[in-house]
Amino acid sequence: MTQKAKGLTLWILATLFTLGIAVYQRTTGPTYPANGAIEYQNNQINYKLLRSANSDEPATIKLSDIPQGIEAELQYRRFKTDEPLKKVDFMRQETDLIALLPPEPPAGKLAYTVYLISGDEKQAITIEPTIIRFKGPVPDYILIPHILFMFLAMLFSSRTGIEALAKGPRIKSYSFYTLIFLFFGGMLLGPVVQKFAFGEYWTGWPFGGDLTDNKTAFAFLGWLVAYLFIRRNSKNRYWAIIAAGILLAVYLIPHSMFGSELDYDKGTIETGK
Repeated sequence: MTQKAKGLTLWILATLFTLGIAVYQRTTGPTYPANGAIEYQNNQINYKLLRSANSDEPATIKLSDIPQGIEAELQYRRFKTDEPLKKVDFMRQETDLIALLPPEPPAGKLAYTVYLISGDEKQAITIEPTIIRFKGPVPDYILIPHILFMFLAMLFSSRTGIEALAKGPRIKSYSFYTLIFLFFGGMLLGPVVQKFAFGEYWTGWPFGGDLTDNKTAFAFLGWLVAYLFIRRNSKNRYWAIIAAGILLAVYLIPHSMFGSELDYDKGTIETGK
């Protein structure tokens, strides 16, 4: 295999690996829709319940392919409160049932349960209530570059780690690109996304316990140290391996864990929840 073909193969492997990690992080987080299926009235009912929504409009809860004769209702209350449950009936649109949850302020949460109804029979879709968190809308011109840079940071981090293990010649340049993408995606655009979504630029250490902010800062510092050592001497390749391992560990933590949460009693946004 030629050097060019080997390099292309390694880039393909790094890309596939990064895509897998990105999908894992996104789908295991607490804001990813709760998916599943239950048997009801001899029918399999598939559901996908929202766990994240924008605070400037109602959250649309939809059940698809529901047979005639089966209806549904939704009961909800603000999260971590003892207020009475409120009820919303689903509206039928052909084979779909749709209910609208009223929006909450940024970082506000609702706990809701969906019930299927047929005659006198009523059954909850899930055992525990589903928790949905609201956030301020983030403009695409901020969100898309943030996601792109974070993906590229993980891609170059993986590729740099492979290059270090293979004792390749491009460790220094790959480390530099990793650091740049992580800076723009995580340290620059990340706080801007946070500001739009929850009203604060930074809620990690030392101001709060937001896990996303803290793990991003930790990964950036790891790559900053690695790059400085590698820049001094490219033989310090083990620093790239360590930094790549740190960023991988960060990405294996589900997205939005221990994020912002509105405390309804205090009227303040708490972090690390």
